[in-house]
Amino acid sequence: MAKGVKPRVKVPKKAAAGDTITIKTLISHKMESGQRKDDDGNAIPRSIINRFTCDFNGENVIDVTLEPAISTNPYLEFEALVPEAGEFKFTWYDDDGSIYEESKKIAIG
Repeated sequence: MAKGVKPRVKVPKKAAAGDTITIKTLISHKMESGQRKDDDGNAIPRSIINRFTCDFNGENVIDVTLEPAISTNPYLEFEALVPEAGEFKFTWYDDDGSIYEESKKIAIG
């Protein structure tokens, strides 16, 4: 598991049923490409976030495959339709098998 990884998500606290909202995500992650070497000349193992998913009440909203050229601390912004109150679940998948999750609830109002 990479050190210092911290997911952050911004979701409105409430929306009207049927509204489209903007969701912003950022995960603090060094995104090591596997191309660099440490001070002793050994290759630093590759460790990147290679997939991101977002589900709303168990229904998939977005599923993104991230390639090795993705930047450090990847930021993703997308829109989602909110048909009812519920919970968004965000999941980031790391090359090393680590999974980072965050959830945010949204109310209808």
